[in-house]
Amino acid sequence: MPRIIVFDSGLGSLSVIKPLRKKVTAEIIYFADQVNYPYGTKTVHQLGKIIKSTISKLQEKFNPDVIVVGSNTPSLLLDIEKKNTIIGVFPPLKEASFKTKSGQIGILATKSVVESKTLDNYINKNISSKIRITKINATPLVDLVESGKFISQRQISKKIIKKIISPYLEKNIDVFTLSSTHLPFLLPILKELFPNVLFLDPANSVVQQVSKILKHKKSKKSILKIYASGNVKTFHEQLLKIGIKNKVNSL
Repeated sequence: MPRIIVFDSGLGSLSVIKPLRKKVTAEIIYFADQVNYPYGTKTVHQLGKIIKSTISKLQEKFNPDVIVVGSNTPSLLLDIEKKNTIIGVFPPLKEASFKTKSGQIGILATKSVVESKTLDNYINKNISSKIRITKINATPLVDLVESGKFISQRQISKKIIKKIISPYLEKNIDVFTLSSTHLPFLLPILKELFPNVLFLDPANSVVQQVSKILKHKKSKKSILKIYASGNVKTFHEQLLKIGIKNKVNSL
């Protein structure tokens, strides 16, 4: 059976699992690197050491066919373009450029990504100068997901989401990239509040890349196993808040 690992510092990249399971039948292992949460506050040097060590540990323990570095933050800051069987998650800017009608795109990402020169380089490499890009600090939205408040305090969450997104609609932005893997959890609310705006999930590109790597490996059933470092009980309680009841194993 093919084996895929998706990892992140928290629960955010679990958003990648659902579209992945629709397209690929495999054993999927999700690892929440809670000991190093959050990735978004680490320096590039710290992040480099953490990601290298984590990938090495996961390869040794599970011998996977593919590893997905599920967070946009290390993917961008460490430039994890597809390297053999290691895949990063990046803002779907090329897709956004095809979809925008106004020529205005918003990138919703963590504070460290928004402030990084790496994101500027990625934008320049992938987008025509004719299209205007606005970088938006979406860390408060990430916190809504990580805390589970987007479910337990839905009305308050809607107000916070409106406060962050609405000003940019006045700038005529009609496409936003969800450039943190936490953000697709908010898609139902985003679509409800802003029905005329397009929000793009970066997971679609990841699924396509994984499918290509595993095209010759088939399985009849799909399995999801969840692991976490740090306090496994606390992480399990977090998952329950967002409706995920899977057992969490310690790693």
